[in-house]
Amino acid sequence: MKNKIEPQVTLVGAGPGDPDLLTIKGAKALAEANVVLYDALANDELLSFAPKKALKIFVGKRKGCHAYTQDEINQLIVDNALTYGHVVRLKGGDPFIFGRGSEEIEFVESFGIPTFVVPGISSSIAVPASQGISLTKRGISESFWVITGTTSARKLSTDVALAAQSTATVVILMGMSKLDQIVALFQNESKGDVPVAIIQNGTTPEEKVGIGTINNIQKVVAEKNLSSPAIIVIGEVVGDSKKRIDFYKELKSNHKVLAYGKE
Repeated sequence: MKNKIEPQVTLVGAGPGDPDLLTIKGAKALAEANVVLYDALANDELLSFAPKKALKIFVGKRKGCHAYTQDEINQLIVDNALTYGHVVRLKGGDPFIFGRGSEEIEFVESFGIPTFVVPGISSSIAVPASQGISLTKRGISESFWVITGTTSARKLSTDVALAAQSTATVVILMGMSKLDQIVALFQNESKGDVPVAIIQNGTTPEEKVGIGTINNIQKVVAEKNLSSPAIIVIGEVVGDSKKRIDFYKELKSNHKVLAYGKE
């Protein structure tokens, strides 16, 4: 007699890019997967945690790289859970930070399928930290905003204008295509001298960093050929951290520190 299929879905945050930053709980979930649906921003190396016989399905979800629509992904999760059992939905960063994870969970639960969530390390915090940028620091920044640069309507979030009026550190995800607008908003608030860091492919071997100010960051981006996926960090903490950023870059260039426990 065939074993009865027991569908379940585990939403796993893949972290910011470095496979070593996957949580232990996330690795355990992958080890028990019958099917893994993974995004473009989830490091392919993480698939090695899943059983060899597990079905691995790439579903895209990066700008210019959409293998499936969101509705199609939702249905794929359900269909595979009902057919094969345990589905792990692997999403870059933390699935509840601009990852549409809650939408996927709600859709799956509407079919009565049990769901579980394994949080991931959000790139919004981890990528600046990997460069020595502390988003908050006593006497410099009391808070931080994390904002999507591109809304579902493909426009710049109106929250960026509000954030530009504050003294908080501002972290913008998916904002490279809107950089000109972002710069203009901060210049309108007389913040042309505020430091800016742009970190592309953070925590990976392909990482690139550009440091400047609101007034010259566009020039820095052009000189260093920075593009998506990248995180924009705006605030005085960037200037405060610049010595550490330069120090880390020197270490990495000398191959002294690549990852924890590795040289």
